Amino acid sequence: MAPRLDFSNWWAKDTRTGNPVVVTMENPNFSVVEIDGPDAAFRPVEKSRGRNARQVTWVLLLKANRAVGCVAWLATALWALLGAIKKRLIHRQGVKMASEKLGKGKLIFRVIRAFLFTALAILFFEVAAYLQGWHYFENPSLHIPRTSDLQGFLHTVYVAWLTFRADYIAPPIQALSNFCVVLFLIQSVDRMVLCLGCFWIKYKKIKPRIEGDPFKSDDVEGAGYEHPMVLVQIPMCNEREVYEQSISAVCQLDWPKDRFLIQVLDDSDDESIQCLIKAEVSKWNQKGINIIYRHRLVRTGYKAGNLKSAMGCDYVKSYEFVAIFDADFQPNPDFLNQTVLHFKDNPELALVQARWAFVNKDENLLTRLQNINLCFHFEVEQQVNGVFLNFFGFNGTAGVWRIKALEESGGWLERTTVEDMDIAVRAHLNGWKFIFLNDVKVLCEVPESYEAYRKQQHRWHSGPMQLFRLCLPAIITSKISACKKANMILLFFLLRKLILPFYSFTLFCVILPLTMFVPEAELPVWVICYVPVFMSFLNILPAPKSFPFIVPYLLFENTMSVTKFNAMVSGLFQLGSSYEWVVTKKAGRSSESDLLAAAERESKTMTQPQIYRGASESELSELNQIKEQKEAVRVPLKKVNKIYRKELALAFLLLTASVRSLLSEQGVHFYFLLFQGVTFLLVGLDLIGEQMS
Repeated sequence: MAPRLDFSNWWAKDTRTGNPVVVTMENPNFSVVEIDGPDAAFRPVEKSRGRNARQVTWVLLLKANRAVGCVAWLATALWALLGAIKKRLIHRQGVKMASEKLGKGKLIFRVIRAFLFTALAILFFEVAAYLQGWHYFENPSLHIPRTSDLQGFLHTVYVAWLTFRADYIAPPIQALSNFCVVLFLIQSVDRMVLCLGCFWIKYKKIKPRIEGDPFKSDDVEGAGYEHPMVLVQIPMCNEREVYEQSISAVCQLDWPKDRFLIQVLDDSDDESIQCLIKAEVSKWNQKGINIIYRHRLVRTGYKAGNLKSAMGCDYVKSYEFVAIFDADFQPNPDFLNQTVLHFKDNPELALVQARWAFVNKDENLLTRLQNINLCFHFEVEQQVNGVFLNFFGFNGTAGVWRIKALEESGGWLERTTVEDMDIAVRAHLNGWKFIFLNDVKVLCEVPESYEAYRKQQHRWHSGPMQLFRLCLPAIITSKISACKKANMILLFFLLRKLILPFYSFTLFCVILPLTMFVPEAELPVWVICYVPVFMSFLNILPAPKSFPFIVPYLLFENTMSVTKFNAMVSGLFQLGSSYEWVVTKKAGRSSESDLLAAAERESKTMTQPQIYRGASESELSELNQIKEQKEAVRVPLKKVNKIYRKELALAFLLLTASVRSLLSEQGVHFYFLLFQGVTFLLVGLDLIGEQMS
């Protein structure tokens, strides 16, 4: 008979029902069992029963071993950090000071430095007051005597400071804190809505689909396919590390050779790199690929000027679509078949954007954290906006444009450093639609050093604010619906490009340490702990393998808010280097499949004689010289780390605030400020991009 389900023991464990029953068996092989109640036989047996002293000793030893290992790991990490501080900050071995050319970097550094010195002075004063026992006057339930009743100059000054702090400093800090908390909650709601939209897309399996073979000829049965004319552009500038693999990948696209043309748009100012790229183009040209090399003598407008110059060629008029790949992108051979086919019978479609995939996402901690951000950007932001709004920001590469849409939207403009977002906004205002393909991935690289990542993020956050100033009148006067205008102004620009870096920097780098020195202005624990952790959890969902890095991701995002806030201000107010374009440094990483394919091509080249048809002796000799130059052993340059003063100043400020939080016995604030300060210290010493084992 199955036991009945009785849940009364959950809240009344001592309550027993039924009469005790004693069962005695005459057979000596059975023992006497006493049952106190009907459910006594089904109660769980205590696990601790039956353990002897030796087992308990082994358990304690195992726990002690784990504790010792954890302490040893922490001690090793602390010792390594102290060694890096001594080597890079005190002795300045192998490091140099980072130049402050990004916007008003010097002004922000001076403000942070003044804030740090003030915080240190207040901390010393507070510690002295704490040792004297004066901190009890901070209790609002106690009566604070008048200054005339107190003895001692320092005591009088301390009480005056408490009064001034409570009456004049705390109210504006609390008001700014409440304002930032509201912005934080609004942005959190936006993230949650985006995640819900992504879940709905996955649940309903919504994605752009291609029905049948759109380019099959209907005029003559079995006559083949009608492939449109496609122009493929590879803009590059001094891309020594990646030019070869990108050109090789594009030249292997599965498309009729007479139906597409490859333009290698080289803006390099290094003649040796120009020769190498010319040789690579010539090599593929000899293999029958329709590829040409273009080099501008006047390099104006950066990437936008390069693309604009290439689109001005007369032969471009015979092409219907243009695919763009940056120098480090390696598309799969079926890329055009997976993207161009969506334009068939869809005359309102202007752009088909593919997703990025990264060959070096596991290179170090910095690349892992970037992978989290970019996975959320593509799988959630781009996909949701593409499905529900038919609009998102063009990523500048790995996309196919309808040339007619480019021309009707004004073409490439050189007015900002985000020419990709500029053309996307103007095309959307003209009524064109976009499609995002989350299943089509193009391999590329993410920056492996903090210096390269910092410059990239500065351009990505200053450009949108610069564009917002220029496009706001056009958005207001456009003919699109009011909902699309509100989405573009309030969500696309203000919330995700302006408010996000503003509240992130102000709340966690300014207000939080201020509340430690002005305890009358409170910042709730859920603002600095629970909500950020939940938002980080949502951001990390598209990259589930990165869950162990959720805490470093949260801390690093707060650290990057300094650079993003500086870039946002410089772009919004046209300050400093808002129009400065710095080419992101590449490492030339390749995937395993690319390495195997390259090895196979190399073996074929060694076993078979290479014949250059149509090449003169002078061209062959030039190619041989270039080949010898590529095979020459280069002396590896020694890596020079940089010291970032703003990040270091904020590190010491947050660590000072963490010490002050100990006086107020605020445990959560102490740990958050401590870990955040250590993260700023690692970034300031350029340790965040070091190799991971």
